[in-house]
Amino acid sequence: MSEWAQDAVFYHLYPLGACGAPARNDLISNPEPRLESLIPWIGHAAGLGATALYLGPVFESGTHGYDTVDYFHVDRRLGTEPLLAEIVAEAHRHGVRVILDAVFGHVGRDFWAFRDVRDHGANSAYCQWFRGLDFGKPGPFGDRFRYEHWKDAPELPRLELSCPDVRSHLFAAVDYWASSFRIDGLRLDSADWLDTEFLSALRRHCNHLSPDFWLMGEVIHGDYRRWANPDALHSVTNYEVYKGLWSSHADHNFFEIAYSLDRQFGRHGIYRGIALYNFADNHDVNRVASMVPERAHLFPLYCLLFTIPGVPSLYAGSEWGITGTRTRTDDRALRPCLDLGTMRRNYSSDLPDAIRRLIAVRRGSEALRRGDYRQLAVASEQLAFLRQTPQEAVAVVVNAAPSEQTVTLDLREWSNARLVDLLNPPASYRVERGRARIDVPARWTRVLRIERVGA
Repeated sequence: MSEWAQDAVFYHLYPLGACGAPARNDLISNPEPRLESLIPWIGHAAGLGATALYLGPVFESGTHGYDTVDYFHVDRRLGTEPLLAEIVAEAHRHGVRVILDAVFGHVGRDFWAFRDVRDHGANSAYCQWFRGLDFGKPGPFGDRFRYEHWKDAPELPRLELSCPDVRSHLFAAVDYWASSFRIDGLRLDSADWLDTEFLSALRRHCNHLSPDFWLMGEVIHGDYRRWANPDALHSVTNYEVYKGLWSSHADHNFFEIAYSLDRQFGRHGIYRGIALYNFADNHDVNRVASMVPERAHLFPLYCLLFTIPGVPSLYAGSEWGITGTRTRTDDRALRPCLDLGTMRRNYSSDLPDAIRRLIAVRRGSEALRRGDYRQLAVASEQLAFLRQTPQEAVAVVVNAAPSEQTVTLDLREWSNARLVDLLNPPASYRVERGRARIDVPARWTRVLRIERVGA
């Protein structure tokens, strides 16, 4: 049932960008072992406390990795199959699991089966592999046919996932990745474009590979339960909380993130029991440091990320607060080449150190990893909530204001208790007459384990 993922902290690397690969693949050059540059990043991620690694597209593609050319070969701009196997093995040696990007809804125009359709038209044996082929109309690139494509990107023909041969090909790729590279799961690109029946079949197939094999899908809008359920994916991306994390800070309006968290995970939360994939930024959106008014806001923002329900993920480089925004036509600034030594020399270590502390506290607390959620207090720049399992209760109080603030918690069910700060020892507080007054440093948090006195 992929129990490991519920306790995981992910580190997200986008190899084509981080390794400095050329923007375009000529599909004829000899492989370049750029993946080797990721080896130090694995140790860095483990040093922060991450227990899982999400690697962006690594299989042969034409440009950004999401226009697959061959599901069975590593992108020559990154290296070879043995090198990818070594990267995964290195992660496992650090106790870090690995999931790969799986792009199953569409391919690139250089995908071998689509090239066959381009070459042979209606006589191709692979016409059934693609959606909406129409040989009565010219296509957008001068083809003799039209076809369905992903969004407004005609360079990404859509696969017909109900076609048995397509499904067999994709499932064979999954088998190959699992056996040759020993991966621990997949992130399904554009899962909200994938047929739910296909997702169910994929789940059944992966369950036979290993009960620990984890499936997470990229979903932007809609009811996440449509895709994250016992018959489909284990988890999906939590874009609602992603947006609330940065905009609550940018607008000095913690009521926004408080509303989302209560709607999702509160007493009547619609996603209770689903470990959604939480993130502050990723390879598709602006760096979070570019979205908040001040770098100092990153500290309370990450305090939230690592204490709220769900599976937290950190995008490589953002632990230093690097910036990056997309333009209308170019998103490469979101996926820069990263050198670990340069990052350590040129950026302050205060944010990575804070993130390391937050991850350590999360990993040491069952309540923070798996507990229920209940809101305790909310104001424009403060939020307090309770995370609780039968074995542990932890109150989290986050302050995004530029000065110390005092937040009063109603803890009447713990009328005689002590609150021990797990993040800022040896600070502690007492619950008196069912209430506790907590002073929280500027742009920081207190993570308070509730201990009954005399228990």
